Amino acid sequence: MRKILSLAVALAAVTPALAAAQPAEKQASIPFVNHGGIRNFDAVDRDTLYIEGQNRHWYRAELMGYCPDLGFAQAIGFETRGPDTLDRFGTLIVRGQRCPLKSLVESGPPPKKAKHHS
Repeated sequence: MRKILSLAVALAAVTPALAAAQPAEKQASIPFVNHGGIRNFDAVDRDTLYIEGQNRHWYRAELMGYCPDLGFAQAIGFETRGPDTLDRFGTLIVRGQRCPLKSLVESGPPPKKAKHHS
């Protein structure tokens, strides 16, 4: 019984360390954002935006909070900090509302949207 209890205590102590050891996704950046560096974008929900760079690579931008009009936006502004490069410190401007980024990582293209049949 003591061995089982000791094992449980040891596992409880190790589990948070293992979770912390998981590698975080490598943050990315998109150069020349305000000079043709972005080809396309696709919002999948109110806090996730896929951005296609001029190099045809896709990036997934996660927002710090939800951005209510993101799914309806026909145009999006990109505010960068420092050079003309979008990274996780940037902000989206959607219908006049500022939506700060939490992360920006290279990814595959956005998931396919389900077709609605009428």
